[in-house]
Amino acid sequence: MSIPMDMSEPHIYETAEISPRPAFPAILRGFGGHCPACGTGSLFRRFLKVTDSCAHCGEELHHHEADDAPPYFTIMIVGHIVVPLMLWVELAYLPPLWIHALVWPALTLVLSLWLLPRVKGSVVGWQWALRMHGFDGVTRD
Repeated sequence: MSIPMDMSEPHIYETAEISPRPAFPAILRGFGGHCPACGTGSLFRRFLKVTDSCAHCGEELHHHEADDAPPYFTIMIVGHIVVPLMLWVELAYLPPLWIHALVWPALTLVLSLWLLPRVKGSVVGWQWALRMHGFDGVTRD
């Protein structure tokens, strides 16, 4: 098959009307652990395992690629909460070292475990809203 070298014929591309997906509601739905499309179905089937499709609206959710971003964002958020608190408590109350060794790792662990699925849901919602990684409905080989 030969490709014509003259560009006299304009290329006509078929464009489909794509409805907008507002990002903020999708991110909030994901933060709440709900389907970014309908906001009703559950996003997770286990702690951090995203369902393949929404049980309520049927939206396919297996396309997400929220692998490294949620832990990164979680570490950043928890660090920005715990470190200032740690410094404030140290400067204000001068507690013994064993208090620091007991309180801050526990608080870090609890905040991380609470925040991680919410951040992952938000990232999946954001990817869905921006039609990233297969959420655009186009099948790829």
